[in-house]
Order: sequence, then structure tokens, then C-alpha cells
Amino acid sequence: MRGYPLNPLTKLNMKQQLVLLFILMVSPVFLLHWYGNYQAEKLLKNHVTNAYVELIKQNHTLISRDIDTVSKITATIIQNPITQKLIPSEQDTVMERVKKYDDVAKLLTSYSISLNGGEAVYYSLYIYDPNNYYYFAPKRQIQQAGVYFFSDNDKPVWFDDAINKRGNGYIDIIKYTLGLNQIDTLAYIRAVGKVKDGNGFLGVLVANKMDMKIAESLRSVSLPEGVISYVDSSNRILSSTIPVRNGDTLELPSELQEGNRPAPYNYSMLDNRYRTTDVMTSDFIYIMSQNESVGHKLIYQIPVQSLLKQQNELKRIIQLITVAYIVLGCIVLVYFWSSLMTPLQRLARFVRSYEPGKLVPETPVKRRHDEVGVLMSALYDMARRINSLIHYKYHMDLKAKESQLRLLHQQINPHLLYNTLESIYWKSTLEGNSESSEMIKELSKLMKIGLSQGRELIRFEEELEHASAYVNLQLKRYSYKFNVIWDIPDTVKLIRIPKISLQPLIENAIIHGVKQMGEDGEIQISAALEGERVTIKVEDNGYKQVNIAAMDHILNDENVDHKLGYGIRNIHQRFQLHFGNKFGLSYHRREKDGTTALLVLPATYEEPIV
Repeated sequence: MRGYPLNPLTKLNMKQQLVLLFILMVSPVFLLHWYGNYQAEKLLKNHVTNAYVELIKQNHTLISRDIDTVSKITATIIQNPITQKLIPSEQDTVMERVKKYDDVAKLLTSYSISLNGGEAVYYSLYIYDPNNYYYFAPKRQIQQAGVYFFSDNDKPVWFDDAINKRGNGYIDIIKYTLGLNQIDTLAYIRAVGKVKDGNGFLGVLVANKMDMKIAESLRSVSLPEGVISYVDSSNRILSSTIPVRNGDTLELPSELQEGNRPAPYNYSMLDNRYRTTDVMTSDFIYIMSQNESVGHKLIYQIPVQSLLKQQNELKRIIQLITVAYIVLGCIVLVYFWSSLMTPLQRLARFVRSYEPGKLVPETPVKRRHDEVGVLMSALYDMARRINSLIHYKYHMDLKAKESQLRLLHQQINPHLLYNTLESIYWKSTLEGNSESSEMIKELSKLMKIGLSQGRELIRFEEELEHASAYVNLQLKRYSYKFNVIWDIPDTVKLIRIPKISLQPLIENAIIHGVKQMGEDGEIQISAALEGERVTIKVEDNGYKQVNIAAMDHILNDENVDHKLGYGIRNIHQRFQLHFGNKFGLSYHRREKDGTTALLVLPATYEEPIV
């Protein structure tokens, strides 16, 4: 049967295919970039700049209107009779002074409220009070708006300049202390003249937060990645869409400096107060509107590259090129998708669904000789080899576990039988009485439980019977006596435990613990059920100090002389083989004298016979 035609790209390696794809995808981008820049230079001057020229006129008018509004409010406050009464005089009583101070503070606060949800301008009145008539008033500004009196020692640096301007308001960046903080703010400053006699000045009225008010108007205009700045005649930034630049000097191109303005091509007048100028450099377009009466300027600084994105004609051209590019890109992507991604997707699905031991399907795309084909063939072959190794290891582990359990059990029975027979021999020789028959009876119990009809796990009550028989034999074997205490609740007697687990622990407690203590020796065997775990303790009150670290080394280290601690290591390994590494044997010191052997195993029970 004839197969599908070979894909010619499969003769290339993966790196060569990706390089080819990159070249085909990137080449149209360079053409689009060149043509877009070429068209932008032709359209930028006539279309975009003229639109921003008209916009800056409206924006500057709005800012001037806000400043005029503040100027009118200051005039209203100055002419208000409440303000004019606040003249320091020794003829006023303290209560009269407090009343005047409170009235003016409320007046200033009433005007320091934002309108229509906009930014608020805060009005503060500073009055020269060398005789300290208004000693009760705060000397340091603690609120945004209020009345503050000062003497020669704490006169604001801008106070004399405001008085010298004879009531003409002006805008400047000043420092004022609010609480413990010194704040830079753009303020409208105006001397407060005495209306009654027209001679002298009462103080200086300051409208703070003008930079925030002007910034609100600046934010009403959105420039693409551009900056709007409101500067004074010396190009110092009074307010900007980037607040951290307030107070800095704005660097302008030489064409916008006085005496270097461009030709009237882009020069216009508005209400005989404003003139606009625009200049384009290689990086930015500058559009400037200057107030001829005060010298303040509103400047738009627009990156040229951001404007290129906004040209409608250029957008249409880019859209046509983009459509053609997308069509070409889709064709190329579909081709490469079928060549590269489809086999890789199939490989990914196989990897996600593969489970060790599960049947591996036939290897796809055998005819491919590039990296994709090699990768897929190698991965499928590897999965098959893993399956073979898993099955082989599974069978070997089962055989090894069975052999190890059988060997461990076979090793412990002769050791026990030898010691027991030796006990019977010496007892019969020394006493020559019928007590040997009782020992033989106990031995029969040991043999019966030890064999257990071939079972490896027996009920705990059977293991207790085995251990009790061993204790009785030892009590009859030795001339000295020791006490044995059994504390076994009924709840644990039916759990399953590896047989011959308690006898070696009791033997160690006798030999290494209570053997030389006579009737003072005591061995306690206890058990407790804790949730799904069972803990069994064999404790003695022996006076010898046991090296716990050495015992842990015997139980757990691989590189250890197996002749040392043979019995306890055998128990520990059997527990871990049956129940896992979380369970087994450990040794601890008792709170008093003696040693505790602790067995931990899961609470499992024999399945009922159906």
C-alpha cells in the first residue's frame, strides 16, 4: 500500500526549520516598519500638529480661567468686611480678637472647598503681628487653610515680595510648613490692602495647591506618551503631568527660545493674549502657547514615535499590509503546524496518558528521520523498556521479600530452641525433680506459637501467650526472681503482629537489665491503641546505662556487624518488611532508671472467614 508523500521539510533538522520559519515571519515586519516611517514623516506635520495646536489654545484658556477664578476669590476675600476687621490692635479685647480670628478662619475654610468634584485650592492669610496681639492663634500652619500670625523672627521669605507688588497677584512655587513637614506648592500670592483708608497692607493671602488645580486641567488632555508642562517666563515648571518635575527647568529646543521663534507659518494670536508655536525635532514635537501678559507658557512635549501610531492614513496602509501578512503567516503556520506541532502534540498526549506497565501502542511516524521522528521513536522504545524493567523488578522484589522473610524466621527459631533446651537440661540436672515437666509444657507452648501453622502474622493474644511461656521458663531457669507486670488492654489483643516479637525484647530486658537485681528487678509489658497505630513497650528498671545511639546504629545502619544485636535487628527488619519504613523498633531511656524498647505497628486485624 502506497503511503502519504514525504514532507520535504522533514529532511531538515529542527534548528533549520525554526530558522526558516523565523525568516519568513520577520521579513514583512521590516517592510512595514520602513513604509510606516516614510508615511509618518509626510503626514505628521499637516494632520497631527495642527490638531494639537487648536487643543493647546483651549487648554491654556481653561488654565487661565482657573487662575482668574482664584484671583477673583482672593479679591472677594480681601474686600470682605470680616477680613478687613482683622487688624492687630491693642484696643480690642481678647474675646473680640478671638471672634475676629474665628470669623476669618471660617471664611477662608468656606472658600477652600472643591467645586464639581475637582481639586480644591486652600486659602491661608498671613498677618504681621509683632506685638503678639493674637498670641492664642497657631504660629505654625497645622491645616491646609487658616489664619496665621507671625513676627520678625518667623516671617515667610516671600512675604516682603508680595507686599512690594502692591496688591498684584502672582504665581510662584513656595515652601510652607504644614505641621512638621515642609511642602513645596504652587501658590497664588496677593497682598491684602486696607480697604478702609487705602493706606498700608493687612497681610498676604496665599492660595495653596495651585499645582494640583492646574494639573487637573492638564490631565483633561491625553497625549500619547507625552508630557504637558505649565512654565513661567524663565521656563521653570510650575505644574506638570509628571509631578516630580515641578520646580525644575524645562529644556526647550533653541527654536522656542526668545528671538528664535519659527516663521509665522505656525504662529497665531488668540484674544490678543496667547500665541502658539510648534517645532518638530528628530525625537519630539513641541507645541507652545504663551500668555503675553504674564509670560506663562503651556507646552506639549509629544514623542514623534507615539504620533506615528495615530495617523489614520498610515493605519489603513498598515492594516492592508497586516491582512496580507496574516494570510501569509497563516499559510506558513499551518504548514509548519502539520509538519512539527501535530507530531509533537501526539507525543505529548502519549506522555500525559502513559502509565508505567501500561501497553505501549505502535510507534507513529516511523518514516520520519528528522529530530521529531528520532524523538518519538526513542520515547516509545524507552516506554517499552521501562515496562519490561518494571515487570522484572516487581517479580524480583516479591521473590526477595519472600526469601528474606523466610530466612529471618528460620534464623530465630533455632536460637530460641537451643536456649530453651539448655534451660531444661540445667534445671533437670541441678534439681532432679518433676518441675522439669512444667518447663517442657511451657516449651511446647513456645514451639506451638513459633510454628503457628506457617503464618507470619498472628494475633497479639497468641504472641502474649508465647511471651508469657518464655517468662515462666526463665523464672524457673534462674535462681533469682524478678517481677513481670502485664498491662495489655483487650482492644489490642486481636491486632496482627509478626510472631516471636516480644520474646527477644524480654530476653534482653532480663539479661541486660534485671538479671543482677533479684526481687527488685521489674519488667513491664504494656500496649496502647492510638487511633490507627499500636505502641507496645517492654520496660525494665535496670541500673545499667544503655547507649541509645549504639542501639539506633545497630537497628538502622547498613554497614554494621550483623552479629551485634542480631535479635533486635531481626525484629526491626521484619516489622519494616511487613508494614513499611514508618514502623519498627526503637530504644529510649526511661524517666527513671532503666530502658524502654518501643514497638510501633499499624492496627490491622485478621479478615473474618466467610
